[in-house]
Amino acid sequence: MLLKELSAVASPLNDQQIDQLQQAAAESSPQQLAWISGYFWGLSQTQASTHLQSVSQPSVVDVVQPAGKLTIIYASQTGNAKGVAVALKEEATVAGIAVELVSAGDYKGKNFAKETHVIVIASTHGEGEAPDDAIDLHEFLQSKKAPKLPNLQYAVIGLGDSSYEFFCQTAKDFDSYLSKLGAQPMLDRLDCDVDYDAPAAEWRVKALAKAKETLSASDADVVQLPVTQSQQAVSQYSKQNPYEATLLTSQKITGRNSGKDVRHIEIDLEGSGLTYQAGDALGVWYENNPELALAIAAKVGLTGEELVEVDGESIQLVTALVSQYEITSANPQLVTKFAALSESKKLEKLVADKNKLREYSGNTQIIDVLAEKKTQLSADQLTNLFRRLTPRLYSISSSQEEVGEEVHLTVGVVEFEKGEESRQGGASSFLSHRLEEGAAVKVFVEENNNFKLPADDNTPVIMIGPGTGIAPFRAFVQERDNREAEGKNWLFFGDRTFTDDFLYQVEWQKYLKSGVVQQLDVAFSRDQAEKIYVQHRVLEHAEQVWQWLQDGAHVYVCGDMNHMAKDVHDALLTVIEQQGKQSREQAEQYLNELRKSKRYQKDVY
Repeated sequence: MLLKELSAVASPLNDQQIDQLQQAAAESSPQQLAWISGYFWGLSQTQASTHLQSVSQPSVVDVVQPAGKLTIIYASQTGNAKGVAVALKEEATVAGIAVELVSAGDYKGKNFAKETHVIVIASTHGEGEAPDDAIDLHEFLQSKKAPKLPNLQYAVIGLGDSSYEFFCQTAKDFDSYLSKLGAQPMLDRLDCDVDYDAPAAEWRVKALAKAKETLSASDADVVQLPVTQSQQAVSQYSKQNPYEATLLTSQKITGRNSGKDVRHIEIDLEGSGLTYQAGDALGVWYENNPELALAIAAKVGLTGEELVEVDGESIQLVTALVSQYEITSANPQLVTKFAALSESKKLEKLVADKNKLREYSGNTQIIDVLAEKKTQLSADQLTNLFRRLTPRLYSISSSQEEVGEEVHLTVGVVEFEKGEESRQGGASSFLSHRLEEGAAVKVFVEENNNFKLPADDNTPVIMIGPGTGIAPFRAFVQERDNREAEGKNWLFFGDRTFTDDFLYQVEWQKYLKSGVVQQLDVAFSRDQAEKIYVQHRVLEHAEQVWQWLQDGAHVYVCGDMNHMAKDVHDALLTVIEQQGKQSREQAEQYLNELRKSKRYQKDVY
């Protein structure tokens, strides 16, 4: 009734407008009301400042200057943290908060002492490592050079995957370092799992509300902030708004006797305006196998026809399982939740041992977790076990200079036998088995600025990519071929057998013959009694690898994170030790410096 009473004496709104506001308020949560408040306040300031904006300077936006500014720093390896940071910046701008967005790689640590409010958005790379762009800042905050920060208010949000041991470690580090330097947290750190969109959006609302409490605006102070690229031309298509492309080709490129099914995928982007660079990834939204969805429902005594609520909409359980939830790969949280519901002694024992829980979750599909103990669940109990469906990211295996309005992928189909039943990966089986040529597939481009060719085309490049890790290097070589780059290219490729698993063999032979690729070294592990892998080939050519490094070569590694990437890393350390006459500690520092200078880049998974 308060709005009604005010309308009679002070409100510039009519009764109909007040009724609409009351209805919207009644249907909104406190977090939504806070966001709406900031949104309308920002609109009022934007409209008020329109009269002050110079027509001759279209690339400048007038924004009310608060007592201080909000600085958003993102530490991103594949682009997810950057995406959250860009969204936060745009929301802050709408709310009338003066804001600066900067990559951790471009931020000078000493500037923390000049800040009043900072939000750090950080992903975690590898085994708890900071993303490449954040290494220097991460190290600076631990050093004696780091300033005391008694006047800084900060907040941290982390993006990660809880199935990994060092979940959101970089965010935890930044939170700890800033706190030790005397900075005060505006709100508790949020550690997001792979389905981070909803919790991150809610956290952003809270963070901006906290920032506005102390960043009070003054109508007299107006500053001009340059319009960023994201403000001028936000891409039409994104993770939240994917492009509905067409599958052109899904061709098996492993031999009939291969133990693996690897597909060359071609997708039509004609008319989309989507562009990408060699090293970027393609996000693919997929649907789960309906047969698997029904089998999972049956495991817990359901038919699939039950109704569940998803995002405020009531839909059949089977529909939700096909299109809204991750129902293939298990994860520690799911196993923990089901252990409590089922009271399975085996699962309870696993939950008590984090290492065993992580190993079990990584090697078991959800339907097999549910089979551990027969348990009747309601539809809501079942869906509460699952993560929301997230797109799969695949390294792009083509250069747009070569293929135009197409994008190519190299997809290893996840497929194995469990007893007498077959198990398949969600996205890989969708692309290879359930999606017909000519059918629609929703995609978006995910930039990866930490896996890019050197700007100087004369720079030599060493590429190490066994199995489907070959994908970005096909793009790299196509790109360098089309640019007529003079820099030398050296490829290490490995797989099981020469006859059945030499991916893109004809193409590599063509590039070798034409001189685009100067050297090609292969390792086929099962073609001889003793298994040989790419790291062994690197060690065999240690002297030459060291010489290329001395000549300024950039080194790229793509593929399996848990084994191959570690083994290659150790091989490179050995090369530096032996050929460079360095201690192990010096070799590690040498590689770390290469990583900082973008000369050692990894795309591992």
